[in-house]
This record gives sequence, C-alpha cells and structure tokens, in this order.
Amino acid sequence: MVPPVEPIRYFHRTRGSFEVEKIYGESFLRWAYGKASGRAAMHTLVKRPFFSRWYGRRMSKAVSRARIDPFIATYGLDPAEFADEPAKYGSFNDFFSRKLRPEARPIDPDPATLVFPADGRHLGFPRASAIESFFVKGQRFNLEAFLDDAALAKRFADGALVLSRLCPVDYHRFHFPAAGIPGPPRLINGPLFSVSPLALRLNLAYLWENKRVVTVLDTPDTGTVLLVEIGATCVGTIQQTFTPGVPVAKGAEKGFFAFGGSSTITIFEPRRVELAPDLLEHSAQQTEVYALMGTAMARRI
Repeated sequence: MVPPVEPIRYFHRTRGSFEVEKIYGESFLRWAYGKASGRAAMHTLVKRPFFSRWYGRRMSKAVSRARIDPFIATYGLDPAEFADEPAKYGSFNDFFSRKLRPEARPIDPDPATLVFPADGRHLGFPRASAIESFFVKGQRFNLEAFLDDAALAKRFADGALVLSRLCPVDYHRFHFPAAGIPGPPRLINGPLFSVSPLALRLNLAYLWENKRVVTVLDTPDTGTVLLVEIGATCVGTIQQTFTPGVPVAKGAEKGFFAFGGSSTITIFEPRRVELAPDLLEHSAQQTEVYALMGTAMARRI
C-alpha cells in the first residue's frame, strides 16, 4: 500500500516563512511513484539512462526554446539574474544550465563560514551515520552504500552531512562550499530514479542507487570535505567544469546538471563544522530550508 502523498512544505530562509513547493511535472511524479502502473513503467523504462538521454536530446533541440518564456513566467524566475538574455539561449537545456551574473549570488565573506553549494532545499544533520528520519521516520541513511567505499564511510561517519535538493525551477550550477584543492571526480554508475521527496518518502535508497559523482576537497582550515552530485530522472548529465589539482576559491563553480531536478550532498569530517542553527532546527522536524548558493551553511569549529 502506497501512503497518501502529502504536499512538500519547506522553510524559506530569506522570506522567513513556510511555503508549499510548486512541483514541476507533479502529475507525472505522482503517477510514477504513487500508482502501480506508474511504478511498473518507472522500473522498466523511466529509471534507465537511455530514457534520460532521449529526453535530454529533446530538450537540446532548437524547437525546445519555445518552453523558455512560459517556464520563466510560470515559476516566477528573474531574468535580471541571468548572465544572458532569455532570447539568446539556443535550447531549453542551454537555458536550464544557465550561468548567473556574479552579483546575483554573492558569496558570504566571513572566512569561517562555509556556503551552500547550490540553490535549493536543504537538510542538515550533525552525524552522517545517525540519520534515521530522512523525509519520513524510520528511513536510515546508508553512508557506506552511498560512498561505495567502506573506509571513507568510516572516516566520515561522525561528521556533519547536508543534502541540497535542486528542483527543475532552480539555478542548476553547483559550487565549492569552501576554498581548497579538489581531487579527481569518481563516477559511481547507477539508475536514474527521481530524488523528489515524492519518491524518497517511499524509498530513500534511491540516493545510493542512483548515478553519482564523488569529489574529495582538501581545505586548509576545515580538513577534507566530500562533495557528491547525484543524478536523477532526466538528469543523466553531471558535467564537471573544474580542473582537479588546481586550487579553487569558496563559491567557485564546480559544474552543472543538465535538465531535471537533482541533488548534491556535502559531508564533513567529525568536529570540523557546526551547521547553521536554522538548518539544524528545521531539519530536526524533517523540514527543508530553502536557501541560495553562497549563503551560510556552516561555520568552521
């Protein structure tokens, strides 16, 4: 029996209010994860990489440009933030992975602050190995399966973890939360389930079954930080734009997702950071905090 699907409620940090998410493709998600026929189609077709490649090709065609203006109007996006005018994007996918003007996402200047790597809805937990209520009570996060590395999971088991969930309406480039030297990205292949709460409420394991990329960031003041990007339905492309071994500044671009909603997860070594108080407060109630890339996620201890 599939439980009734409840609205996705989150706390908007900037506005200081609780809001209900306006879900892109909601009817499809509710069918795919809430109906028997949808779940059958999801397992035989939708989760498979070729489905996302097919959809990605559609969104990369010139004809898809017709979707841009209605999308901006429906979801209230601000074109003044875009690095280019909407008319200059050659396809919907070009628009989706757009850059923003630097002033649209200022980086917190406090040297002790680590920043959110992406726009989105965030959950934060003080101990990665002790997460037992992730979207619904009783779902425990499997760090070893997620990292696909038992030694690395043991090293970070008692460190803080932040899940940043990007919706299709969000800015889809991801950034470094701290200055440091990034290592080479490590790909862990897998299917492409949705990472919307509509799906994760039913099966949290999608987070460690889906395709994902792990990068180790060595920082001068906060130890080693793990940065993980997670693919999802219609997000077969996780494009890295940084150069391994070359130092990066806090807030520097790391890469981008192609079309669709997805997530990043940031994991810290034990006793290295204290997560932002509002992030901890709302996460304890299984409520995400909406905040922008470049704003405070944690402080160095």
